[in-house]
Amino acid sequence: QVQLVESGGGSVQAGGSLRLSCAASGDTYSNPYMAWFRQATGKKREGVAIIDTDGSTTYGNSVKGRFTITKDNAQNTLYLQMNSLKPEDTAMFYCAADPGQWFLLPEYKYWGKGTKVTVSS
Repeated sequence: QVQLVESGGGSVQAGGSLRLSCAASGDTYSNPYMAWFRQATGKKREGVAIIDTDGSTTYGNSVKGRFTITKDNAQNTLYLQMNSLKPEDTAMFYCAADPGQWFLLPEYKYWGKGTKVTVSS
């Protein structure tokens, strides 16, 4: 079992930045694949970024060049640095983890409860 707790969400104006954190606990020694997803009101959950067990990263097309996913293995914490935020980035952001590789598909086994990001124009 892996427990995930997100933080760092909030309200920001367009063009601003936020840094999300996801603290992992439990069976983290298995070094699971980890990812960030988001879900806007009335829309499907969308893969934002993933980080593989070897540290390589993949981003969704809508956030490439603006968001950066990193992981601090010593602190068991996943981060998402979000720059140049746009109103269309407004969503609930979720941290996810799984022993297996799901890329940007929302099939991960473990999920946090989410943190809200609101970007105003």
